[in-house]
Amino acid sequence: MKKTLVFGASLKPNRYSNLAIVKLVASGVETLAFGLKTGSVSGVDISTSFDKSNDIHTITLYLNSKRQEEYYNKIIALAPKRVIFNPGTENPEFYTLLKNEGIEVDVACTLVLLSTGQY
Repeated sequence: MKKTLVFGASLKPNRYSNLAIVKLVASGVETLAFGLKTGSVSGVDISTSFDKSNDIHTITLYLNSKRQEEYYNKIIALAPKRVIFNPGTENPEFYTLLKNEGIEVDVACTLVLLSTGQY
């Protein structure tokens, strides 16, 4: 499966980023997480430092467009194959930057993609 970084991960069980981690792990997807607070969700440690990780296929975003700006270059430097913009994270400016780097942009819901077998 596609190694995935949940970007904007939360420890709160009612947050969609948390649900995404749970569902990714349950689906057998190798999952990493980056968030504001350290902790663990479904055995995945949430990192608060931005570490360069190799072979990330997908980054699924859970940060609004304003909060994404400071991470543009760091996300692009990871060279993922695609970035999923979940509901509430839409960002046409970032779409353009990613597409210019040959990174696929997917405006979709990770939870729906997983539930429908389209992930």
